[in-house]
Amino acid sequence: MLCSITAVHAVDMKSDVLVEYTDLKEDLMVNEYSRSSTTVNLDESAYYRSLTWSDSDDSDSPADMATAISSKMDERYSSKPVADWLKDPNSRWAWNVLRDDVTPHTFLDDMTWVGVPVFLAGLIAKGEKKNFRQDYNNVHSNTRLITHFKTSIDDYTQFFGPMMTVGLKLGGIEGRSDWARFGTSALLGYAVMAGIVNGVKYTAKEMRPDGSTANSWPSGHTATSFVGATILHKEYGLTHSPWYSVAGYSIATATGIMRVLNNRHWVSDVLSGAGIGIVSGELGYALGDLIFKNKGLRRNDLAGLVDVNHPSFFNVSMGLGLGNPTLSFDLLSEEGDDGDNTYDHYDLRFQTATAVAVEGAYFFNKYIGVGGRLRVKSTPIKGWDNLLNSAHDYLNETLDEVRMIATELPDTKAFDNMISTSQFTIESDHLTEFAADLGVYFNFPLSSRFAIGTKALAGRSIMQELDLDAQFSGNVINMLYNLEIVDSEYRNVEITDFQDTGEKYDYQWDYAWLSASNSTKWGTGISLTYAYRNNFRWQLFADFDYTKKDFTLFVDRDAYAEEAVPNLVTFYHLVGADDFQQRQTITKKLFQVTLGASFSVSF
Repeated sequence: MLCSITAVHAVDMKSDVLVEYTDLKEDLMVNEYSRSSTTVNLDESAYYRSLTWSDSDDSDSPADMATAISSKMDERYSSKPVADWLKDPNSRWAWNVLRDDVTPHTFLDDMTWVGVPVFLAGLIAKGEKKNFRQDYNNVHSNTRLITHFKTSIDDYTQFFGPMMTVGLKLGGIEGRSDWARFGTSALLGYAVMAGIVNGVKYTAKEMRPDGSTANSWPSGHTATSFVGATILHKEYGLTHSPWYSVAGYSIATATGIMRVLNNRHWVSDVLSGAGIGIVSGELGYALGDLIFKNKGLRRNDLAGLVDVNHPSFFNVSMGLGLGNPTLSFDLLSEEGDDGDNTYDHYDLRFQTATAVAVEGAYFFNKYIGVGGRLRVKSTPIKGWDNLLNSAHDYLNETLDEVRMIATELPDTKAFDNMISTSQFTIESDHLTEFAADLGVYFNFPLSSRFAIGTKALAGRSIMQELDLDAQFSGNVINMLYNLEIVDSEYRNVEITDFQDTGEKYDYQWDYAWLSASNSTKWGTGISLTYAYRNNFRWQLFADFDYTKKDFTLFVDRDAYAEEAVPNLVTFYHLVGADDFQQRQTITKKLFQVTLGASFSVSF
């Protein structure tokens, strides 16, 4: 009968002597206990090659064997001073010790500098802030740009990397560095990040999208998260499994996305923060390599060939979407005699988008495979604030008209409080596209480390709508009118008076929105892949996508009237003027290019 020996772990401090009963599975590498051979077989370890234990009767158990091994451990450690124990290269708690079996790192030999182009992408994308005219100078005090998405998760996910790394170390899973080298490298990385982020924040003084403070660019949460992801990547992704790196960078990317959805940062803030975080984490470890040299390293990088001949991959990418079509709408404002109508013209122009995606493919050989991509693309729309200006102008014109009417009525103050407060809220000035694609992937190796890739994809595209909301409140007005019926038709309609009822109304509605139809999309792309470590690659790409969508602009300017003047709707219906809404649908072909970089794990 075979049975596994479980671990016995305890630490006992007695005066200046440390006694440690270590994890048998790790330090003694107990493989099996065989009752037939009455021998416990041990792999080569620091202190033992084998240990024979006598199986005298049926009452003996694996626990007895564990006690016997603990006794042997006592002999090894009971007379070992703490200072000597910390210098033991085979101890889990070794501190700044040289190990001959680990390849040393030199200053900057592990730098990829991939964070630099990511930071520059954020710098390029800073122009998006100008696409929506924030009312920081209180030009329109009743205008806001807000989002209903609220979460505090990003306050915690920014620390995922260091928490995961420390947890693995405390759990006995050995990483790249011992505690001294790890702690120093991590602290240096965070120090570099904090210096850069705060130096730029309080020099640039960029206003946040919610208008709260002028320290938006770059995003500190995102930078912190990417430093932590880089630490996890260095300690465990490069030495144990690339999926540690995937987890770290995926959580960091999600943190950046949540900062945008929470309306705390522009997309450019997040891109620049990510770039600063990656470079800072790498510089922290480069400085650690310079300080500690060949001491304090516990584990080599994963073994294996560094090449592009095993192209199956999973990646996380960020990029910029280019291609700036313009949506032109002419909404009927007023019908005139003989077809002489008045129209409101709006031009809505797509600006540089931000794209975040996860993508993967399985290759049958080094040339061809199948896979798919999930992508979220957020596109700011320039000209959306023209609708806001139009809304303010229309409100002012309406108030002027009712004041003029009031001068001819018995109760000249009836309209004074019909609209006492008004507020316009831009829920979003970005069109967000969710796309899923499947298709064929191709890989063409150029050398052992470089390859060109391409793909042919088909999928579906779904877009969220843009919204401009309005909220009016005031006193309810009763309208008095006379009308004459001639041959079942209403004629000679005459408004005689308006009366303030003293009742209150408070009404909120969608003043305007832009929506897009779901559509089939087609895509291709080209990429340059660099294999910089076993199982790890950085990739630069250009993706091309085509789709055709129906865009509808809908404006409902007078929806509040049903609440403010309840019998006005009935009156307009009688005179055949009951449609307050404006709408137009246009069809647009969209050709878009996405330029970006990705972090890939190959398998």
